[in-house]
Amino acid sequence: MDKQNEIPRHELLQSFQNSLSISFSNIILLETALTHRSCRDATVLHNERLEFLGDSVLGLAVAQIVYSALEGRPEGELASVKSRVVSEQVLSGIAEQIGLPGIIRLGRGEELSGGRQKKAILADALEALIGALYLDQGFESAFELVKKLLEKEIHDALKGSSKDWKTILQEFAQKEYKNLPVYSLTKTEGPDHARLFHVSCEIAGKIYGPYAGKTIKEAERLAAENVCRTLARSSRRSAKLIQEIAGLQR
Repeated sequence: MDKQNEIPRHELLQSFQNSLSISFSNIILLETALTHRSCRDATVLHNERLEFLGDSVLGLAVAQIVYSALEGRPEGELASVKSRVVSEQVLSGIAEQIGLPGIIRLGRGEELSGGRQKKAILADALEALIGALYLDQGFESAFELVKKLLEKEIHDALKGSSKDWKTILQEFAQKEYKNLPVYSLTKTEGPDHARLFHVSCEIAGKIYGPYAGKTIKEAERLAAENVCRTLARSSRRSAKLIQEIAGLQR
């Protein structure tokens, strides 16, 4: 059941802010961050512009944390850790944890199609929230929120493999199938400022996906991550080999 029909909106927003220990001066920014483009309420803007801004603020905050934590390490390793932390998979999971599915505003069609559980919508709403807080209170407040929400994910990424998912999948395919993964762009959609690229991955004659990303590079990385996870679930042998390649098992 939609919580928005049970509790007055202002109470929902206040409870949400309390749970994160934040307090917006301009509540309209928060409401905008929580409004998907499918919502037809003409009194409130949707969150695509804030999501665009929040993506950059999030990236800078995570880059700063990772840069300090991995002093002296090469750029490639920093980029690998950062890309895992800001992935749609991670962000949508955090969005669920903080209760975004129960408070975002969706249009009826998106509501009926399960929009509250869609990873892209949840991840975008979280980025929009970060962008809104940045506009309302500046980078320091946004940074502290990012640090609080992503602290565990950053810690886990720093402890884990320095290899990115595409490298892991490539090494797995070479060892297990004696060939390489092939990535294919299947379609693009959305306006120029919010373009989504859909990429499929073929390995050993089987096609996985497509998986959507904001750039082709991100879509390929998401494809590789999801294929690795799928293969790891398929057998103990595959799971063990992927862990060994990733450096998570010695």
